[in-house]
Amino acid sequence: MNKLHNQDPLHGITLKEIVTLLVEKYGWPKLASKITIKCFSNDPSISSSLKFLRKTPWAREKVEQLYIETEWSVKQDNPYKKSTLG
Repeated sequence: MNKLHNQDPLHGITLKEIVTLLVEKYGWPKLASKITIKCFSNDPSISSSLKFLRKTPWAREKVEQLYIETEWSVKQDNPYKKSTLG
């Protein structure tokens, strides 16, 4: 059987999971310094960030790219890295 593998590194992970994991890894201040958008620096929350990112493609692309480029330890709850291990 020939199985096609999805080449999208974000396949199966939601934007909410991405933002949550990045906040857990970096915290809001460092995340705001890495990606300069107000929803990360002014009274940040997952909810407000998701609203902004869903309406703003360029910002969402930056968040997704940071997620892909971030080095994740095996201990961290990261669905993307778990799926690539096995």
